[in-house]
Amino acid sequence: MKKYLKYLIGIAVVLVIGFVFYKKVYIPKHTFETVMPTKGNIPVEINGNGNVGAKNIYKIGALYGGKVYDFNLQAGDEVKKGEVVAKIDSVDLVNQINAQKALIEKLKEDIKALQNEKKSAEVNYKYQLDVFKKNAKLYKLHSISNLEFEKYKTAKDTVKIKISTLENNIKALNKQIAQTKENIKGLEKRLKFYTIISPVSGYVTKKIAVNHQILPPNSTLVEVVNPKDVWVKTYIDTRISGNVKIGDKAQIKLRSSNKKYEGRVVDINPMNNPITYEREIDIKFNKVPIPFYMEEQARVWIKTKNLKNVIKIPAKAIVFHNEKEGVWIVKNNKVSFKPIKILSRYKNEAGVRGINIDDKIVIPNPKKAPLKNGMKIYND
Repeated sequence: MKKYLKYLIGIAVVLVIGFVFYKKVYIPKHTFETVMPTKGNIPVEINGNGNVGAKNIYKIGALYGGKVYDFNLQAGDEVKKGEVVAKIDSVDLVNQINAQKALIEKLKEDIKALQNEKKSAEVNYKYQLDVFKKNAKLYKLHSISNLEFEKYKTAKDTVKIKISTLENNIKALNKQIAQTKENIKGLEKRLKFYTIISPVSGYVTKKIAVNHQILPPNSTLVEVVNPKDVWVKTYIDTRISGNVKIGDKAQIKLRSSNKKYEGRVVDINPMNNPITYEREIDIKFNKVPIPFYMEEQARVWIKTKNLKNVIKIPAKAIVFHNEKEGVWIVKNNKVSFKPIKILSRYKNEAGVRGINIDDKIVIPNPKKAPLKNGMKIYND
């Protein structure tokens, strides 16, 4: 009997040792990083996608058609206000102006000749007038015949008519000179339009024509954007866009860069898109990146307000479980899922509601076993 008792005690000891070994050694221990919530302030951010655009796009072109030359700008080039962009061949416009100027000189010579002729006629008229007056006295004394008197009168009147005709001809030529000068002004004004001047400083965003190309009237050569007009057209879900207001601070990340640029809300479109249920919100750069590219995709974060004294946790602690967002809480080395309401996400943090400040939160590790309610874990 004692012999069997020894065997039973030995078997029991082996079982106890085996159980302890199984629990403490054989079973793999699940260790996870844990954190404690903190309290503090956190901004509320609204984010959306958009594209680089501009308030004003200046289309610089030619009013009159013709062959383009001296047109060497390329997309991305900087252009200054008043700078010559290109020239259009004005064909014979300069020759027309020179011909009109030559006509004025000829008209001036004609006027000078008429004025000399008028002076001579005025001298002759004075003489004919004196002769007429003397013979008028003789006619009253019946010393000369009526026929002879009429001859002196006709001579005087003929010279007077000639003077009047010369005066009218001089006036007509002066009017012609004035009209020709107006024609020259018009031609010179038109000629200026054949030299294409940039009305604004900025950067060429699109080159439409090329050097030596023959353009029809009212053709665009380049599109220029002033950096001051550049913004990001962002489209925000109308369910969350209501808190956005003009002047709100924002951050912009362009697809071509990992850098975030500071900006601000400058315009909110009052019309919503009836199909996507989005609202256009325009964000302006505080400092525009140079070069910039129109229609480049961008991601925008808008800070609408600041939540004060809220519970904050690392954003990486938030998981999706049973169709709910929440965190894994550990107590007595056992985990349980706790749903939360996310108030705001900002950088690597989230402001939440639904947990206590003394809850110990597990940081999930995708390289380790998935967490389950009641699962036993250990802290790193």
